[in-house]
Amino acid sequence: MAELDYPTMTTAEIRSSFLDFFEAHGCKRFPSSSLVPDDPSLLLANAGMNQFKQYYLGTKTLKDAIGATSCQKCLRTNDIDAIGLDGRHLSFFEMLGNFAFGGYSKRQACEWAFDFIVNHLHLPLDRLYFTVFTDDDDCAAIWESLGVDPGHISRLGEDDNFWAAGPTGPCGPCSEIYFDQGEEHGCGSPDCAPGCDCDRFLEFWNLVFTQYDRQEDGTLADLPHQNVDTGMGLERMAAIMQHKSSNYDGDILWSLIELGERLSGATYGQEFSKDVSLRIIADHSRAVTFMIGDGILPSNEGRGYVLRRLLRRAVFHGRLLGIEDAFLCDYVAEVTRLMGDTYPELVENAALIEGTVRAEEARFSSVIETGRLYLEGELERLAEGETLSGHVAFTLHDTYGFPVDLTREIALGAGHDIDQGAFDADMEAQRSRARAAGATDSDAWSQVDVWTALSDSVDATEFHGYEGGELRGCTVLSIVRDGESVMRAETGDDVEVVLDRTPFYAEMGGEVGDTGELSGIEFRMDVDDTVSHDGLTAHVGRVKGGFVRVGDIVTAEVDERRRELIRRNHTATHLLDAALKRVLGDHVHQAGSLVAPDRLRFDFTHFEALTQAQVHSIEELVNEQIFLALPVTTELMSIEDAKASGAVALFGEKYGDEVRVVRAGEGPEPFSAELCGGLHASNTAELGIFKIVSEGSVGSAARRIEAVTSLGALDFLNGRLDALDAAAASLKSRPASVAGAVDDMLARERDLKAKLKRALSGAGANAAVDALAGAIQCDGYKAVVTRLDGRDARDLRGVWDTLREQAKGPVACFLVSQSDEGKTSLLAAGTKEAVEAGFDAGAVVKAVTGAFGGRGGGKPAMAQGGLPGPAVIADALDAVRERLGQGK
Repeated sequence: MAELDYPTMTTAEIRSSFLDFFEAHGCKRFPSSSLVPDDPSLLLANAGMNQFKQYYLGTKTLKDAIGATSCQKCLRTNDIDAIGLDGRHLSFFEMLGNFAFGGYSKRQACEWAFDFIVNHLHLPLDRLYFTVFTDDDDCAAIWESLGVDPGHISRLGEDDNFWAAGPTGPCGPCSEIYFDQGEEHGCGSPDCAPGCDCDRFLEFWNLVFTQYDRQEDGTLADLPHQNVDTGMGLERMAAIMQHKSSNYDGDILWSLIELGERLSGATYGQEFSKDVSLRIIADHSRAVTFMIGDGILPSNEGRGYVLRRLLRRAVFHGRLLGIEDAFLCDYVAEVTRLMGDTYPELVENAALIEGTVRAEEARFSSVIETGRLYLEGELERLAEGETLSGHVAFTLHDTYGFPVDLTREIALGAGHDIDQGAFDADMEAQRSRARAAGATDSDAWSQVDVWTALSDSVDATEFHGYEGGELRGCTVLSIVRDGESVMRAETGDDVEVVLDRTPFYAEMGGEVGDTGELSGIEFRMDVDDTVSHDGLTAHVGRVKGGFVRVGDIVTAEVDERRRELIRRNHTATHLLDAALKRVLGDHVHQAGSLVAPDRLRFDFTHFEALTQAQVHSIEELVNEQIFLALPVTTELMSIEDAKASGAVALFGEKYGDEVRVVRAGEGPEPFSAELCGGLHASNTAELGIFKIVSEGSVGSAARRIEAVTSLGALDFLNGRLDALDAAAASLKSRPASVAGAVDDMLARERDLKAKLKRALSGAGANAAVDALAGAIQCDGYKAVVTRLDGRDARDLRGVWDTLREQAKGPVACFLVSQSDEGKTSLLAAGTKEAVEAGFDAGAVVKAVTGAFGGRGGGKPAMAQGGLPGPAVIADALDAVRERLGQGK
């Protein structure tokens, strides 16, 4: 076996060399697609071939190229729990690939792979091993013809070396290429070979040859043309080319591990548990950076849940390493430094990524503290060596967002294991509830089949709404009633009607669908909504008179007054987006919107609540553009020209080759320029006035503004003025003086409350001081145990302050009160001398609340809690007297 004497290469050099090689062989170079895939069946982009699905299906074709090549950013979630335990598993990784859609053959793919590995990477041939599918004699012969020793070619079965899209359909054999890392990395078995679970043979390239179409009876028919889909893991190749045996030892991930060493003081390679944490943070921080860079924000479902889980897991392992301060932004900066040249979206969205990470890390840090207090309370109740309930672990996970890993770590540190079986049962019960809830929603998809069938047989609806709101001579293409396609609808039928052409705008991009009327010679239908199904515009409503048949000619007329209000609010969202960027920063991106006739709603990325001054600045900036009467223009152009002109694209949105650019303002730098297919005002002056009515949070790093314009703004302002007039009348004041009158009223209320509190506290204090005469004499201190009704917890602390001042010598107390609202509060406290003599307020409160069904706790000097009701107060007081009298 050859020594590892081949030249080393950095990750960047390998990436560039691979893409240059296949581009020189006639493959078109494609940039990586987003981690948010176009394919709705995928949660996240997980393979290089994802973005080429339409080419494999034949709905897209390559021009002037025999194939494609790319370096695709990928994220897989099925092995998250295994990440860090070995040197192979990653959540985020880069996949180098070359692809053919009939443009070149299996032999060419093998020849090029062999040429690149041996003659460009200069890997020693005797270190290379190849696997082929059991029956794929062609591929085995190809490798042998290239000079591969037959002893280095092995055959694996369908589980390892055969790819299929499903039980039927496209499929084909695979061939994998392995690098022998040496016997020292092996399992020691004489049968060790490629495919073994040990680390000796590292698979780094997989070539898939989709050449068959599996039939219903299981037979394999040849496809019209053979496809090639290859993938080479860049991190694995980087480790090989840098003479390392682990993904984490490659230059990029190693830089992140070194950062973890500096932040934590840990040294990689000395303790397995710390190595695991350093690897997890390195991997997860890179995944988090790229996910937010592609527009994914933390949430409790879907992609946002994956992001939140990865981020919180990284923070948790930082705590295990002893990093108490916020640290993930340091990793974000390092990932951007290492990979920003290749992936410019990391640089462009740096402020968004950093702000989101900072806010989410701070949020989880508070979760850790809250969950820790709850967990410590549960652990204190356990006997030595007793197992922590799995239900408690699940409550921590489900209610507090506390990772079960962290629960286990803390519990083991206190000498307790957790009941993993009960935890798993609770988790499965939750999943079952979620599946059941999902099943109840399945009816909402019952109409998918009819629309899928129609979209295959009916041409997409042409939209003519930009020219006006009325269109004559429209042909009825289809009618859907009760989820079925019908030929005719009559008076009283609720239907969805599809026309060949329409002026109605279907709900899209946040803009609600148009309403109006369809009419014919013997037909009238109210359109209550307009929606889109796979390119078909459906006019939703009820037939009010006559009947309509497929093939009829009708007139489509939009409710122009309603549409005009929608147009104004849509233009307002563009002005608002531009104003937010100017006031808050370029990290602001649209994260959702609603454009309705009476209001608009705009969700955007930001990390903290807006100040009142910021809200006013945004509002004034938008109104300034309205009062300038800026022209609003639209222009069709290529996506490349649109982006080059500075037009804003919706973050994470996919666009076609031709787009519509909407500008508010003239010249090379209009106030707003966005890619948008919706309807807009022709001049900003049509909006009249813009008024923000609310601003608040809708999730981590996401805010929402609701606003009104035009008639909606007039209605809002009139409503506020009416409310002000009513308040002025109630206060017997002028509208301009309402604020001062309210301040005066609140001041009087505060004064009355203070007088009442002083009266109550004084009476209670006197009663407690009187109780000193009957105090229990304990070993080294006196203890006052008494009931004082009509007080809350704060009042009881005031009573203790007075009692402590009046007492002569060490003193402690146990005070119970039923408030006027019926709440039972208790307070235990002791002076420093009493505590030193053995008094423990926390222990007393826990003992009493535990015995009588209450809750509470605290420290030796002071503890608080509550009892379930007044019926147990007398018994609780007796129990405390007995406990203190016995010196406990």
